[in-house]
Amino acid sequence: MLVDLSLLVAEEMVRSVFDLEKKSAALGHLGTHFDVMDKEFPLSYVIREGVVFDVEEVVRHDADVEIDVKHIDLSIIEQDTFVAFYSGFGKKHPYGTEEYSKKHPQLSDKLIDALLDKKISIIGIDFAGIKRDPEHSVKDQYCADRGVFIVENLCNLDRVLKDRDHAFCTFYTFPIKFAGWTGLPCRVVAEVD
Repeated sequence: MLVDLSLLVAEEMVRSVFDLEKKSAALGHLGTHFDVMDKEFPLSYVIREGVVFDVEEVVRHDADVEIDVKHIDLSIIEQDTFVAFYSGFGKKHPYGTEEYSKKHPQLSDKLIDALLDKKISIIGIDFAGIKRDPEHSVKDQYCADRGVFIVENLCNLDRVLKDRDHAFCTFYTFPIKFAGWTGLPCRVVAEVD
């Protein structure tokens, strides 16, 4: 049985304690996080078996090339899993820079739909979004409406891969229990054999 022992931290509580009125909404999108998209992260998603795919070569020379179904082995993806993509983009363009935020890699619509058809739980990426603006929020909502959360700004996925094109592991995802925020910071840990 899972029991949530976390205190629900509502935005108005943060404002009253830290007087962050304008900054509080942005805090939810700092670092590793997922965009809430009017959904609640299920406790069952905290622990997920999953796979990391190495797509660094796909985007190495051209971030405008979309990561597509032809770049990964869809047959190894199972239902209810966490599927992560290592692009290495953050090593060239550090988190917080304009390049990182606006010129990051993207997943193709065909790949996103293929992952949704597999009925996965989470898509994890080491860049700022599965789509760039103006499609970013639209595609996040599209996934959320189908029970899939997008965890953005992961790091160290190459340590899970260990020079392989994909690697299996167990993911532990712990979002902070904020209410009324558009993004939830989270801690993601991979357990590797």
